[in-house]
Amino acid sequence: MNPTLLHTALRLAMDGLPVLPLRKGKVPFGNCPACSSNVCGGRPNMKTPGPCTCPQPCHAWAAATTDSDVINSPTWQWAWRDAAAVAYHPGGAGITVVDLDNAEAIAWARASLPATRTVPTPRGEHWLYQGIMQSANAVRPGVDLKSSMQYARWIGPGTGTLAELPDVVRALVVKEPRAVQPTDDTVPALAGGGECRHRTPTYLERGVAMAEQRITEAHSEIHATVYRTFLAVLSTHGRCGCLTDAHIERLFTAAQAKGESPRHCTDAWSNAATRLGL
Repeated sequence: MNPTLLHTALRLAMDGLPVLPLRKGKVPFGNCPACSSNVCGGRPNMKTPGPCTCPQPCHAWAAATTDSDVINSPTWQWAWRDAAAVAYHPGGAGITVVDLDNAEAIAWARASLPATRTVPTPRGEHWLYQGIMQSANAVRPGVDLKSSMQYARWIGPGTGTLAELPDVVRALVVKEPRAVQPTDDTVPALAGGGECRHRTPTYLERGVAMAEQRITEAHSEIHATVYRTFLAVLSTHGRCGCLTDAHIERLFTAAQAKGESPRHCTDAWSNAATRLGL
């Protein structure tokens, strides 16, 4: 067992960072035989939600935990014995890591992003912000975003004051929409129809919940279902400003649970907005 890494993991967990061991190559340990190829259904907070309660550190970032009993358990000891590093789940700690891989990326961050806590890395820097968003790689040259559904290697606490996640970082995952072919499809209404009652919270909540359910219950044509559901949400609430980042994140999470990638979700949302002229 690597007592130094285990001690670090336990200390981080006490500070509220969900942690997991990384093996040689700084990657998570593979799934155990019972979870191989995700036959267990996956952990409930993964892209493919399921009933997995495996005590092993399976499923990469989804195994990250703050439970010291789990971290120090016999079923994790073999992993700590072969571990090469400690990782944590940024989204589980309520933060986003802007991973800057080279000098050019660092220069861009210093010119474009608000100052925040900074952690030097072997190749560049990690800039940490308070707030959660979808993770994405290569959002610009040398820049990755690690937050929900992603892990980051623990290198150190860094220096500086943690700042709020700025809109300029959130905007990095918004891609130019792909061309949308004209269609005669009728936009389905989510509920009620007519003028948006966004000042009635229950109406908006019911609409978003119905959209989540529509995506979750889809058994085929997932891409089309996600796009049409996003279209329906935007046609009902897209112009009144009542949709928040939290609502959109819920829809993206439901879509990703059915196998959609973050990029596909972003493209579908952008395409729906473009079709509606938003």
